[in-house]
Amino acid sequence: MARGVTVLSIALGLLVAVLLLPSLSDLVSLLRIPARRSARTHTGPPAPPRFLFLVPAHNEELLLLPCLESLQRLRYPSDRVETVVIADNCSDRTADIARAAGAQCLVRTAPSDPGKPQAIAWAVSQLRGRDYDALVIVDADTVVDRDFAAQLAAGAPLAHKALQPYNGVSNRTENALTRMAAVLSGATHGLAYVLKTRAGVNVPLSAGMCIGSRVLATHGWTASSLSEDWELYALLTERGVSIDGVPGARIYAQEAATLKASASQRRRWTAGKMTVLAEHAWPIIRSRHTGVAQKLDGVAELTAPGPIVLLCIVVLAVTVALLLRPPGFGWLAAALLATLLRPVIYTVTALGRDPEPIRAIGAFAFLPLYAVWRLCIAVTTIPTLSSRAWIRTER
Repeated sequence: MARGVTVLSIALGLLVAVLLLPSLSDLVSLLRIPARRSARTHTGPPAPPRFLFLVPAHNEELLLLPCLESLQRLRYPSDRVETVVIADNCSDRTADIARAAGAQCLVRTAPSDPGKPQAIAWAVSQLRGRDYDALVIVDADTVVDRDFAAQLAAGAPLAHKALQPYNGVSNRTENALTRMAAVLSGATHGLAYVLKTRAGVNVPLSAGMCIGSRVLATHGWTASSLSEDWELYALLTERGVSIDGVPGARIYAQEAATLKASASQRRRWTAGKMTVLAEHAWPIIRSRHTGVAQKLDGVAELTAPGPIVLLCIVVLAVTVALLLRPPGFGWLAAALLATLLRPVIYTVTALGRDPEPIRAIGAFAFLPLYAVWRLCIAVTTIPTLSSRAWIRTER
């Protein structure tokens, strides 16, 4: 019995160490900012960068047109922008809608090799030789701000780095679920990622990622997992490619408004991130192209659960510590609770920035039910780890 509780103390201590990594990385980032600010230089590009917007779409006839219309409304020189849609294994009118909207459309028919990253890899090979400074991947169910391209262009020269825009929620006011998603997105893209960029550590990639032409030429598109954005983030970080956040460049996605509609999406994201963690954490640690701060932050990002799942893990672990009382259980419980400080600070700050803070706070009354659901989703993710199917979120 004594050996059992000692093992439990060690296990909880290891859990604390892993869960504290994001907070430790943020502290290191704060210490790095003053030195980087004094060394920063600004150089203006000779001409606006050329963007190739790539829109991967699988049966997206419902939301594709608003996406393409938002790209057409960009306040940016039209001769510096090209839009290409990938109609991947579609059985609806996706290709027809793309062509009618004036976009070039590449039709891919490969039922034995489905998946968004596979579709992107195929399109990149088809578009080899095009003249552009950066490739921007815009999901077919998103829309962009009119200044989206101009904000990305402010980070020029772009060829040798990657950029990540702010991911917002287009249906923020629909219900409590979408309001919570908007607040948490603001905490991530409007706060945590801003700190990373100022400290010179990489921002994880997601919708709207912008990849420099020389980055693609040198490293290619090799991502093939369920979460191609996490995989690409890990690969570029390991190879020393910079990924900056651009909070002024905003792209909005329609958040699933029901738990049922969100389930497959969350399982895919969780499974993809777990796969990337298993395959890329050690290569990042041993990489010769990254410094200690980047290694710490990269591993912290890959191991960190989302804020809701973190809350569930901490509650369960603290309960176990208090019930079984292993050696040092008081300190362990306090340390576990301390891991919540970082997401609480970010979330409270994001709530204060929300356009309707009172309603946003009210939405968090749904949090207990949502937290239990998210924990169940995380637990039931394991069977999907080997899947690469492109599962379209129910609308």
